[in-house]
Amino acid sequence: MFKISKKSVQKFTFVYAIFISIFHFYINIEGGLSDLWFNAAHFSLLASLGFLTYRASKYSNQDFVPIIDIFIAILVLIPFFYMVGFEESLYQEADGSMRPWDLNIAVLSIVLSIEITRRTTGLIIPFIMITAIGYILYFGKLLTGVFAFGGMTTTRFLYRMYFTGEGLFGSIATISSTYVFMFILFAAFLLKSGAGDFIVDLSSVVTSRFRGGAGHVAVFSSALMGTISGSAVANTVSTGSITIPMMKKNGFKPIFAAGVETAASTGGQIMPPIMGAGAFIMAQITQIPFVTIITVSILPAILYFASIGFYIHIHAKKHDIAVNKDSKTKIFPILREGFHFLIPLSTLIGLLIYGFTPTYAAGIAIVAIIGASYLTKNKRMGIKQVFEALALGSQNMVVTGVLLVGVGIIVGAINISGIGVIFSQLIMEWSQGQLIIALILIAIASLVLGMGLPVTASYVVLAVLSAPALVGLMMTPEMAALVSAGVVLPEATMYLLAAHLIIFWLSQDSNLTPPVCLAAFAAAGIAGTHPMRTGVQSWILGKGLYIVPLLFAFSPLVTGSWIEKFEVFGFGIVGFMAFTILIEGFWDRKLQLWERVLFGLSSLLLLSQDTLFNLDSYFELVPNVHLLGIVIFVFIMSFHKLSGAKECNQLQTALMLLLYRTKRRR
Repeated sequence: MFKISKKSVQKFTFVYAIFISIFHFYINIEGGLSDLWFNAAHFSLLASLGFLTYRASKYSNQDFVPIIDIFIAILVLIPFFYMVGFEESLYQEADGSMRPWDLNIAVLSIVLSIEITRRTTGLIIPFIMITAIGYILYFGKLLTGVFAFGGMTTTRFLYRMYFTGEGLFGSIATISSTYVFMFILFAAFLLKSGAGDFIVDLSSVVTSRFRGGAGHVAVFSSALMGTISGSAVANTVSTGSITIPMMKKNGFKPIFAAGVETAASTGGQIMPPIMGAGAFIMAQITQIPFVTIITVSILPAILYFASIGFYIHIHAKKHDIAVNKDSKTKIFPILREGFHFLIPLSTLIGLLIYGFTPTYAAGIAIVAIIGASYLTKNKRMGIKQVFEALALGSQNMVVTGVLLVGVGIIVGAINISGIGVIFSQLIMEWSQGQLIIALILIAIASLVLGMGLPVTASYVVLAVLSAPALVGLMMTPEMAALVSAGVVLPEATMYLLAAHLIIFWLSQDSNLTPPVCLAAFAAAGIAGTHPMRTGVQSWILGKGLYIVPLLFAFSPLVTGSWIEKFEVFGFGIVGFMAFTILIEGFWDRKLQLWERVLFGLSSLLLLSQDTLFNLDSYFELVPNVHLLGIVIFVFIMSFHKLSGAKECNQLQTALMLLLYRTKRRR
């Protein structure tokens, strides 16, 4: 087979990637193409770059690029050029009837989409794409019951997949070509300007005086990196290569260090303002402003990172990991060298708040990065750094871009067949109207999907299938009736947002939950630990990923006023602390069983709402369950602080004796 050396092709792909980024930047800022044409160009350009970058098999010689891959990379440009050249004639001359070449190009587009998705993400997503196509064209007619589908002609299906906004180049592709591409490009510019080093240095100096400081560096740096990255695996690799060795040197066990980095990097996907590609898709699906989504997500993200911080603090106390008092690094030199990074971030947030679209805000923020770099001596972005950032943006976008375009086939099939409505009805039926059961069903579905799908794809599929059922269960019957009648209620919009945030958070578990946990595997490679054990450790540390969605469902953390949100947040912080103490069984000393029970009870009360227990509130603002939880927490913490292990054992013996005597009297 004819082939060309990889180094020769890399020179071309570098220039080609720069062109792709400039093309997307210009169209997103200035316009000039319809959504359909732009999405087709987005797919064709990224897929051609992908065919030049990813080989057909992992067993292929990675040092060479076969001629067939170069041919396919050129072939995949045809869907865009054909769209531009023949879409209008389809309506003007053919009166909307698909011609033979229209059918051939549509088939070519779908086949190439499946193949590039296979090369970049594996076999699971292509299998689901093929199953979705088969269901619409063939399998649906063979089924009986609720999943039966009358079928659709091949011509009609190809038309809807290629020439309309329901398939490959529909709304999901629009999100990819606009919001997602521009923010990944923004992140590439920040990283090339040295923001990653600044974040790690700042995190290190801020947390160095805390017990378990190196662990807190991982949490703090991953949270900050998440604001510009939005990728758990990328976050793990970039910050973990520094923080994991730092934690091991500080005295943490390698598997705990890898688990901390995995859990913290997963939190980067839920940390505003980027929140991965899922937040942009959420804004498109719900039609809720992106600013509203990221604003509401701030407090929950802090809760999640605080829960990991509690684990680190207790683990450091338990294993007597001392505070690093020898650190002589000062914060002001670091801030002086990196203060200019605040300018593009402030520009981005300011433009979003002012009302500009996320795409435009990201474009202006990219320009601000270049300008702000000249306020320093050592981190100025010259032509070389700008070109490298442009190339890095396109290269980082290949997997996400082709994935989202391919998922458009799955979403289109779900919408065409109406299976999303059926699935929602099944959730309503199986849960028997109980929200907690519905959450468990969705969590299980998310875990299963996450074994084969990336986070973004998992969220999209689950959102389409189960969000309507969640919203229906969260609203009161009266509110649901008004919404069904067409009445627009602001409260209903916030319930819709809460439902999508629940699904979005649960979709993240594929990063840290065994048996497939990509971020944990990446951290294990850095730490030199067993991948599966690392996954279990990260799953333990990332319990907030499952608890916070319960607050979305059963508390006003999303749907309430800001006073109510801060009330839930404040008690939630203490509740997470009590929960962590319960799990670790340690604070200043090892806890007795009855102490752990009381910490668990206080955690349950602090993280619960009256809507969950159906108790009456005696106060207008603070539910009585929270006050009871605080009282129990203060009591048990005070007793724990004031008593030693000996007194605790004596009290436990006295309580057991009292219970024994009570039983005998009965």
